[in-house]
Amino acid sequence: MNAPLETIEINPPEKADAVVIWLHGLGADGHDFEAIVPELALPQSARIRFVFPHAPLRPITINGGYVMRGWYDIAQADLGAQQDAEGIRVSQRQLEALIEAEIAAGIPAHRIILAGFSQGGVTILHTGLRYPVRLGGLMVLSAYVPLAETLQTERHAANQETPVFMAHGRNDDIIPFALAEQSREQLIKLGYQVEWHGYTMPHGVLPEEIEDIASWLRKVLKLD
Repeated sequence: MNAPLETIEINPPEKADAVVIWLHGLGADGHDFEAIVPELALPQSARIRFVFPHAPLRPITINGGYVMRGWYDIAQADLGAQQDAEGIRVSQRQLEALIEAEIAAGIPAHRIILAGFSQGGVTILHTGLRYPVRLGGLMVLSAYVPLAETLQTERHAANQETPVFMAHGRNDDIIPFALAEQSREQLIKLGYQVEWHGYTMPHGVLPEEIEDIASWLRKVLKLD
């Protein structure tokens, strides 16, 4: 049994009625996206708890075995080859435990948004499409569909209609733009509702994207 993930939480003044669980990228930690919360400028009446987990520390093969926070190992620059299926599935179970803790605390599953950047986006996409209860939405930033060949058989009908927000930089030199486009097309062919945004940026997040994220959150959580 893996240890529960440590998290950073930003709570609303009143009791939360929705939760965004937001996973960071390789080598970062749960603090990475904290500062974006006020930049979203969501309505003051929004009662959203933001949960930022810390990924476990692990050696990363492509970085010479250097130990850093990561949701799974990466063996080589070709992200579609030698994928760490075991590591991805361990992180899936850890994320599912966070979801289940929020449900146990009284947050309906359809008011839970999974968000993630890079490795975090990969992890939430893998997990959300397989989760057996309808979630509120999946926010996939600079990421792609992992273990793509298993999605057809492993996906769960409960999240077939769940909104998916995908955003990617055209100049991304870490996760190729073409790989994200390929993932988008796979999801569309499988009938998922994908809102796609491409930006002129490298592997990161820019203000225009934050505005689009805020607009999407207002829409899927019915904040307006």
